[in-house]
Amino acid sequence: MTDLPGETGEERVDVALGALARLGTTPVSAHAGVFEEVFAGLEQALAAADGTAEQPR
Repeated sequence: MTDLPGETGEERVDVALGALARLGTTPVSAHAGVFEEVFAGLEQALAAADGTAEQPR
């Protein structure tokens, strides 16, 4: 797997991407849930950045 940067400089993005660290200890069958969590966190960070904060799905 490709190494991820330690920090992006945007706290919300760093928190969302931090969940990817769990992939190494999470069964493959649960990886989709981790990716969904990361995606939701990134969506929220983008929405907050442009002022259109969405409600979580």
